[in-house]
Amino acid sequence: MRRTGSGPEIEVKLRLEDFDSIRRRLRRAGFRVTRRRTFESNLVFDTPELALRRAGQLLRLREAGRQRTLTYKGPSEPGRHKRREEIDVAVQDGPALRSLLERLGYQVVFRYEKYRTEYHRPGEEGVVTIDETPIGNFLEIEGTPEWIDRTAGELGFGPRDYITASYGRLFLEYAARQPVPPQHMVFAPEP
Repeated sequence: MRRTGSGPEIEVKLRLEDFDSIRRRLRRAGFRVTRRRTFESNLVFDTPELALRRAGQLLRLREAGRQRTLTYKGPSEPGRHKRREEIDVAVQDGPALRSLLERLGYQVVFRYEKYRTEYHRPGEEGVVTIDETPIGNFLEIEGTPEWIDRTAGELGFGPRDYITASYGRLFLEYAARQPVPPQHMVFAPEP
């Protein structure tokens, strides 16, 4: 299951076209849902000069159900898997933490939303998630590089399918192709 605390994050994203097919493949491979589909709201903080982004770092406040987490991510290391330092801290009072960050000179520079379903295979350390986002659906596989490659292969994917870009980067690429570029990666409000 997803770890908290600090350590390396090693993962890949894979673009999904067919939910039913991937769910069947996950079940056949022995994966079980460990966290049902949950809405996540993410706020990315940075300085007005975007110092963190320029350094390849990320400071994010995530709300998923009743859980709130502040996450720092360091710069990514080159390679076919996305590898970077990650520090997660559970947060009791999200609005107070946001105020604190703003008082320290940080501001929200990007908002993104998704629905996430988490899968785990008993006896293994890695985690697989299905992320439904406003720019498409993705499978994330997180674990050791060997586990990622083996699991991706079992699910019908290979290294040529790997995406190591962040959702922020994928959103910027998506927004550049739109006639009116959206500012944030959020779902349209329901009528």
